Amino acid sequence: MAKTKTAYFCQSCGTQYAKWIGQCTACKQWNTIVEELVQKTVKTDWTNNETSKKVAQPLRIHEISTEKEVRLNTQDLELNRVLGGGLVPGSLVLLGGEPGIGKSTLVLQMALKLPYTTLYVSGEESQKQIKMRADRLNEPSENCYILTETKTQNIFRQIVKTEPDIVVIDSIQTLHSDHIESAAGSISQIRECTSELIKFAKETHTPILLIGHITKDGSIAGPKILEHMVDTVLQFEGDRNYVYRILRALKNRFGSTAELGIYEMQGNGLREVNNPSEILISKNDSPRSGTAIAGTLEGMRPLMIEIQALVSTAVYGTPQRSTTGFNAKRLNMLLAVLEKRAGFKLGVKDVFLNITGGISIDDPALDLAVVVAILSSNFDIPIAKEICFAAEVGLAGEIRPVQRVDQRILEAEKLGFTTIYVAKNNTITFTDPKIKIQLISKIEDLVIALFR
Repeated sequence: MAKTKTAYFCQSCGTQYAKWIGQCTACKQWNTIVEELVQKTVKTDWTNNETSKKVAQPLRIHEISTEKEVRLNTQDLELNRVLGGGLVPGSLVLLGGEPGIGKSTLVLQMALKLPYTTLYVSGEESQKQIKMRADRLNEPSENCYILTETKTQNIFRQIVKTEPDIVVIDSIQTLHSDHIESAAGSISQIRECTSELIKFAKETHTPILLIGHITKDGSIAGPKILEHMVDTVLQFEGDRNYVYRILRALKNRFGSTAELGIYEMQGNGLREVNNPSEILISKNDSPRSGTAIAGTLEGMRPLMIEIQALVSTAVYGTPQRSTTGFNAKRLNMLLAVLEKRAGFKLGVKDVFLNITGGISIDDPALDLAVVVAILSSNFDIPIAKEICFAAEVGLAGEIRPVQRVDQRILEAEKLGFTTIYVAKNNTITFTDPKIKIQLISKIEDLVIALFR
């Protein structure tokens, strides 16, 4: 009988040690070193045959083809947008998110819609449970195969039989390989199983979707190297108390990481929200103070979102600054600009700021709408609901231009806004606008135009 070998691995970064130590020397985390069983065996490739003897050959850079890769349409416009146009053959996509947020629903819904042969491998649910979910989604399909298995060698045997075009793994933390004797979900098992899947995907040009668990601090469970190994990392986020879900790309080797996909959770699955501006703006009949509409961009998509602010007298002595979906440090900067450059005494007042819809935006073009919402709440003067704003505010109180202002103006016009405030220095190529474009250069001009 072979002697059992053990090694120590960091749960945060995956670094291996010969003995236990208190602090990982690589990532500087404390108490993350755990002992795991290690069994070194002669590895074979995913087909359990002899390892391929193909050797990569160097090419001159001008000999390399730059033709655009062919992508597989997922039949989901939001997912296609975030992926950069669809699934790239041979790619690994890692989807992470909180428990119960809808990761399995999103992937199963996509698998049922696809015209390609799909193998859905689940290590968490039985085939009957998945069938019950598929019945709720009401998406009949003859191309989707369901397999409940956690051993990678058995999974590859079924892959050889079914020859799927797309493989879904739910989840990577439940898989285990015979090459490693540690428990499923351990650092070494996740790394080994992912390596086997990458080898299979690259050799057969089959895209693989991996669902990943997350830790209590929001990062994907397992070694950090997992995110480096895959081609794309998607984050599915949102509050389970709200119906809207947001899909973001944290890493994408085949597209932009600035794109955003929005879904609405319903009883029969996730509904794509193709016009998110309508759901991010409240449908109030009469305007209310402390509310302003901002024109922002997420990737290539223009959005009109509602900014809500509440300014009140500080009751506890120390003024509070609270934000939801907006950078708190940037709010403090804007309040300092209003006090120093415009003369508003907000240092003794509580300021609360909220971006509706439960989303977080980092676009500097929100600055002007944030300033207007704060002043509107401070004066208790409502802003007409037909007015929107798209500009950055500088430390000197100047109104600075933002990129791609034409797209913001076009989106505002499409949604029925009659006036948009932008920076005077913006280069506007939008011809024959039906919306009134107000050009301003400093905060004082804005205060005069709206509040005096």
